[in-house]
Amino acid sequence: MIEYITAGESHGPMLVGIIKNLPAGLAIDKTFIDGELARRMLGFGRGGRMKIERDAAEFVTGVRGGKTLGSPLTAIIYNRDHENWKDVMGFAATDDGMASRRVTAVRPGHADLSGSVKYGFNDARNVLERASARESAMRVCLGAVAKLYLRELGIEIYSHTVSIGGVTAEQTADFKNINERADGNPVRCLDEKASVLMQDAISAAGEKGDTVGGVTEIVIIGCKSGIGSYVSSDRKLDGIIMSEVGSVQSVKAVEIGDGIVNASLLGSSVHDELFTKNKKLYRKTNRAGGLEGGMSNGESIVIRAYCKPIPTLKCGLNTVDIESGKAVKATPERSDVCAVPAAGVVCEAAAALALTKALSDMLGGDTMDEVKARYELKRSFNG
Repeated sequence: MIEYITAGESHGPMLVGIIKNLPAGLAIDKTFIDGELARRMLGFGRGGRMKIERDAAEFVTGVRGGKTLGSPLTAIIYNRDHENWKDVMGFAATDDGMASRRVTAVRPGHADLSGSVKYGFNDARNVLERASARESAMRVCLGAVAKLYLRELGIEIYSHTVSIGGVTAEQTADFKNINERADGNPVRCLDEKASVLMQDAISAAGEKGDTVGGVTEIVIIGCKSGIGSYVSSDRKLDGIIMSEVGSVQSVKAVEIGDGIVNASLLGSSVHDELFTKNKKLYRKTNRAGGLEGGMSNGESIVIRAYCKPIPTLKCGLNTVDIESGKAVKATPERSDVCAVPAAGVVCEAAAALALTKALSDMLGGDTMDEVKARYELKRSFNG
């Protein structure tokens, strides 16, 4: 089974990612991967960090001549901002440097307090540097590798913004060229009128030193039915997807298809009925979001990630200093006002990694030729 791990701190020297069990012979398109990293930096309401970093992946193991070897693939992304933090972060950090950036006024909604208690730290900097959404840059890099694997099987993943700050876009069933259309919009929204109102909501929050959250929709097209399994809970595709997408920073809920609204309806209004035409099965609706019984059912897989407002506020929230025990305002770190557009790109990567995990569990294969041949042989209701 394909698995991955990431490492690195927000202002450390670099981010590192390792994928193991990738089959040999997968072409690693660095231009595509760097393009995915650039997409992560898009979006109205992003913070100053995006003006500093110019993320690019460097592959240091597991690749030769642009193709995977079957051995663990290692990628690194250098943090350009580390130059300004050399005395604060990393192996060579000094006592004076670390003292200059101590964080004891822990931020509500962040990992600061729980992490400090768990690991016995008196400086929440040790927590927030790893808990930071900066980690998602490497997740996007590895997710881009997973997307290349999925493309070999005819599977593509897209995303777009559904809502920001209480402004909701009109629903769309047109999934053609979603990323190209969404990436051309400041908030990655396909509804131009809603996009303007979303930008207004972000600007209004920013003027108050506040933040806004929202919802991003991820769409997976081209899956055969039967990916995942009903026989064991850890192999259920919806569980694998929700776990991976739910682990993305700021995501607090994950919905498959129309799961939330379906909970208040009668079953006769929810389940996607089956019909036949020319001896082929088809459905007129996709309220299940392409997943039934822990498996793909051949329809587009539709996932919605609900992102809370970023917990780092310029106005500061009421908190307690863990060193003095006094009531204080949380210290503002450099942050975004809204990261929902970028979250869509990160959740694409998370969904790609989840689906690749499930497919590799099902197909195995030491080479991409074996993987493609085995997938081709899989029976499916949708061809």
